[in-house]
Amino acid sequence: MTTVPLSVQLYTVREAIAADLPGTLRRIADLGFTQVEPWGFVERVDEYAELLPALGLAPTSAHARLVGQDLGPIVAAAKRLGIGTLIDPHIDDARWTTRDGVEGVAADLNAIAAELAPEGIAVGYHNHAFELENLIDGVPALEVLAGHLSPEVVLEVDTYWVEVGGQDAPELLGRLGDRVRFLHVKDGPITKDDAQQVAVGAGSMPVVEILRAAPRALPVIELDDHTGDVFTAIADSVAYLESVLG
Repeated sequence: MTTVPLSVQLYTVREAIAADLPGTLRRIADLGFTQVEPWGFVERVDEYAELLPALGLAPTSAHARLVGQDLGPIVAAAKRLGIGTLIDPHIDDARWTTRDGVEGVAADLNAIAAELAPEGIAVGYHNHAFELENLIDGVPALEVLAGHLSPEVVLEVDTYWVEVGGQDAPELLGRLGDRVRFLHVKDGPITKDDAQQVAVGAGSMPVVEILRAAPRALPVIELDDHTGDVFTAIADSVAYLESVLG
């Protein structure tokens, strides 16, 4: 087990999962993780339901498209696995270019949160770069969104894409405050080329400042892509984060 609370987004190891889900989850557990964000959990809920508890892995959060979707199968899978927070990972780019569009996104997320609250499931949103690149009266669209969300809707801030989107991640986190419950922590040269991403601590991201700006948020390691061995990159990320958090 890691010496500090950490999670990992299993999208990072999606190719390994496609080839061997049990073996991949075992390798993740062997790296010391006790928390994960499952990938493709609705389609493979039976396997995850058997493997995660057997390996001591708790799926505290997970990504699933929520807005405009049939929520029934998603909620059923989440409840079976004990997922406490469902995070919508992407809402149509075109909805983030105007204030009315962003307020509409907030209304959709608020409605879903109200629907899922009786099921014991919280709702969140995960950003990419465009929610930071798009400014509404000079304010990043993601920040405008936060101002219109119900209190129970949380944010998972992908700190890498914040910086790619032209914003200072630590400063943004400071402004968003306790709304941020999860951090996607990744590193690289801060470009839109996913393959250039590297282990946390080996790139240009202000990781220490990011962690200090959101001390109550759970760090979630992720690489969208990587040219080397991804398990080595995850292990190196764990070692670095333990060194700065422990």
